[in-house]
Order: sequence, then C-alpha cells, then structure tokens
Amino acid sequence: MAMDYDVLVIGSGPGGYVSAIRASQLGLKTGVIEKESLGGVCLNWGCIPTKSLLKSAQVYEDIKNAKDYGINVSEVSPDFPKIIERSRNVAEGMSKGVEFLFKKNKIDKITGAGKFVDKNTVEVDNEGDTKQYSANHIIIATGGRSKELSNVPIDGEKIIGYRKAMTLEKLPESMLIIGSGAIGSEFAYLYASLGTKVTLVEYLPSVLPLEDADVSKQIGRSFKKKKITVLTNSTVTSVDTSGNKPKAVVKGKKGEENYEADVVLSAVGVTPNTENIGLDTIGVDTRDNGTIKVDEFYRTNVEGVYAIGDIIPGPALAHVASHEGITCVEKIAGEEPLPVDYNNVPSNVYTVPEVASVGMTEKQAKDAGYEVKVGNFPFTASGKASAGGSKEGFVKVLYDAKYGELLGAHMVGDHVTEMISEIVVARKLETTGKEIIKSIHPHPTMSEAIMEASAAAYDEVIHI
Repeated sequence: MAMDYDVLVIGSGPGGYVSAIRASQLGLKTGVIEKESLGGVCLNWGCIPTKSLLKSAQVYEDIKNAKDYGINVSEVSPDFPKIIERSRNVAEGMSKGVEFLFKKNKIDKITGAGKFVDKNTVEVDNEGDTKQYSANHIIIATGGRSKELSNVPIDGEKIIGYRKAMTLEKLPESMLIIGSGAIGSEFAYLYASLGTKVTLVEYLPSVLPLEDADVSKQIGRSFKKKKITVLTNSTVTSVDTSGNKPKAVVKGKKGEENYEADVVLSAVGVTPNTENIGLDTIGVDTRDNGTIKVDEFYRTNVEGVYAIGDIIPGPALAHVASHEGITCVEKIAGEEPLPVDYNNVPSNVYTVPEVASVGMTEKQAKDAGYEVKVGNFPFTASGKASAGGSKEGFVKVLYDAKYGELLGAHMVGDHVTEMISEIVVARKLETTGKEIIKSIHPHPTMSEAIMEASAAAYDEVIHI
C-alpha cells in the first residue's frame, strides 16, 4: 500500500520542525501536523518570546543605571503593553521563518490535531474537518505544557502558567512564583526588574537547585540585590482565590505563613503532551509520568513510531529535542548517527546575570570518585567585565586530576550563555586542562575567563 509520506511528524516545535527539515534534506517525503503556530512552544511561547521580554527588562535596567556610564537620563519607565507587543512580534517573525523553511524544503504543513488510527495512520481534526494521512515512519514531537500542582490548580487568572505570564495585560504590583528552576528564576528577574514585588518559593534548599552549589549561591545573592524575597526549603500548601487577590499559605522554616499577591505563577516544570493522541490505540509503552519509552534512536516499542523531545525522559530543552530529531531521522534514512551524549548537554538560564553549565557539578564529580581540580575566576578580575560594568559572577571549571579530563563548567555572568559552547566543544573533543590554558584567548573578553579559570585549577593563573 502506497503511503502519503515517508516521514510524518506530529508537532512543529524545535524537535518536530528540525526533524522534518533534516528528513527532507535526506530525500524523504515529509509532512508535519501542527494545531497551532509553526515553531511550537519554544518559538511562540517559550525560548524566543521570553528572551525578548528579558531583553526589555535588561535595557530598562541599563537605562536606569545610565549615570554609571556617564550618561544622564531624566525619566525612564517601562511600557508593559509595548514590551508584551514586542515579544509577540518577535515570536510571530520566528514562526514565519519556520514557514519559509518548510516551503524551501518542500515540507507539507497539515493543520489540526493529530491522533493515531493505526501505527501508519494519523487522523487530523481541523475544527471538525477530519482527514487521515499515512506514513512509513511517524515521529511524535508534541512537547509539553505547564505542570500543575494538585493543590494549586491553574485557573488562568489568579493562578497562571508560563504562557499567561508572557501576555499579562498590565504589570502586576506583586507576584508569587512557585519554583525556582530556569522558568521561575527568569520570570522572577523579569518582573522584579520591571518593578513588581516578587516572592520566589522553592521546595529545595537553594534557587536553581540543579546547578552547582556555587552558582545557586551567587544567583541567590543577585536576587537579594534585586529585592526578590526568596523562600527556600518551602512549600505552597494552598492558595485561596476567593478574594480579589490570591492568598498563598507557605510552609517553611518558620512554619506556615500567609502571602498575598496580585497573581501566583506556577513554574514547577512541564507535563508531556501524550494524552489524546491515540497511544493506547497502537500500544505505545509509556511511563507513569506520561513520558514515552524509547531506545537510543528514539524508536518506541511499535515499529515505525518514534518519540522525541519533552515527551521522553531527559532534559526538556529545545536544543536537546532538535538533536534527538536529527539523530532519529538520520537513523530512519539509513545513516549511522551517534547517539546523543546526554552527559554533554549545556543548560542556560537567561536571568541577569546569566547562568550556563555543562557536565558534572563539583559534588557530582566527587561523588563519582574523581580527584577534582577546581578552578575559579571571578569577573571582578576581568578587564572586559569591568569595562562593561558587569562584574557579577565567575567561571568555575572542573578537571580530573589524573588525566586532565574536563568534567564540567559552571558560569554566572554577562554573556555566559554564549561562552558555554566552548566548553561543550572542548568536552566533545576530549580536550584537557593544559590544552585550554595554552589556547590563546583574545583580550579583553569575557571568554578569556575560561582560560583563566583553567589556569587557576593548575595553579598557573595570572590575574588573581
């Protein structure tokens, strides 16, 4: 039986659309099913529009502090609706860019919600108009959504998720944020910078709890400077939404305390979008949390059906989904791709200062039995950081004392989300500490702090 497509992708986020483009490049007839805008959550409601919002906050802060650079500014205030409008325009432009790439690569966009009929057939419902499409290979890339706490249900008005937080009609005077991971911390910085009184509640002992301990401490200090109230080792037990403002009960070090805010933002992670797409119909194996079981090339237990991105175990990151999609499609096309190395995935947080990391934390390295050489270089000693007025933060690198293996790196500071790529490539190439030290880095740059931190690990540092 002839199929409509060689590859059919359900979802057009950074996993789905990248998979489709790579499939087309490899000569496979490809279609993509998408019920909303091309680009998925990342381009429309995640990575891109949030960075636009954060840039506006950073520009506002820079202008307020212009006198530090010898520039007099009389009055400055945020125009919140304009900030939101700019963010939406940026997202719309990026989505149109994906649409152009689809046309360039002769990929069919199929509008609607997809659901499996059998392992080779998906039925697409576009506002009641249904049609079936068949393919030899079907990739599920449906992404995730805001995770809801059972005791703090999102109502979209007083208790909101990240999507609503990007399109509020007016700047709230106060906000309580549950969760201090990347999403919670970025929104805490955004709203605090624009003038909102922010309370950040974290269940674990520190903000950004998955980062290296030194990074978490630095960001905690930075948040304190921004007058963000940080409540660690704390849990929101309930939120009363019956009044004009939601009232949260927070259980922490001092017992239970009451906090009132204009809005509560739930930022406790993502839930995979695996419901109502027919997984039970074709017998795809899932875990208790809804994620789909796959092998190293993203094959499910059902032949010809694959899954990538936020709906499988692993980091819920756009760049991870893209690499998973490329690996999956290249295997389908008969190539011999290497499995994705999940030990070398960079993680970025776009607060100010920024956070970037890859590899093991110091604790993880020591727990794994390594004798660790640790190198730290503070940006207070960086000429470029001093000139730019952004001396907050540091670069921390970890090396195996025996072989010089670069075990991990952790950074806080201006532009570190760009700098981390050097470490990712160095680890991929199995670069040693001595090789980093002897590689000439341009001066003055923020990136030379990587060389300096490496030199510090080997007691060769010059500038501290």
